[in-house]
Amino acid sequence: MIPGAVLGWDMGAALALARALGVNPLIAAELLPEIEAVMVRKLNEQMEGHRDG
Repeated sequence: MIPGAVLGWDMGAALALARALGVNPLIAAELLPEIEAVMVRKLNEQMEGHRDG
């Protein structure tokens, strides 16, 4: 953990949510890491902007 930074998702929870929503688990496992990477980068950029100004 890093205070004030997002490191990633709980992939077990993300896959469980995908399963509950009826998403094919193989597709979810393939796509979630890429979606997570974009989300983490954008959230950290937003948080950095709020600290600077």
